[in-house]
Amino acid sequence: MEKSFSVEQLIGKRIKRVRKEKGFTQQQFAEAVGISVNYLSDVERGKSSVRLEKLVTIINVLGCTADDLFADVITGGYLTQASRLTERMEALSLEDRNRLSAVIEAYLDTSAN
Repeated sequence: MEKSFSVEQLIGKRIKRVRKEKGFTQQQFAEAVGISVNYLSDVERGKSSVRLEKLVTIINVLGCTADDLFADVITGGYLTQASRLTERMEALSLEDRNRLSAVIEAYLDTSAN
């Protein structure tokens, strides 16, 4: 059974992932954004949502785009996600890119049937 996530959970997970990629601890990030660690934890778990003003601050502190956070929740966001995956694939060795491409092709072939 596929588990569905709320918009808050999806965005929270994305904020957490990007925060970690950028090397911020929760404490450092909360201070930079001007929120409490407890509130940040609630946001990252999808228990609380952020006001627009704080969301803009989060995006600016993370140095990312709104698309980076909303790719899972906005129709058309898959293009941003595909682009991000392509960029990550380019960093792989040729051998690893070929393996990953084979896995993706196999998945697409089986899901098309």
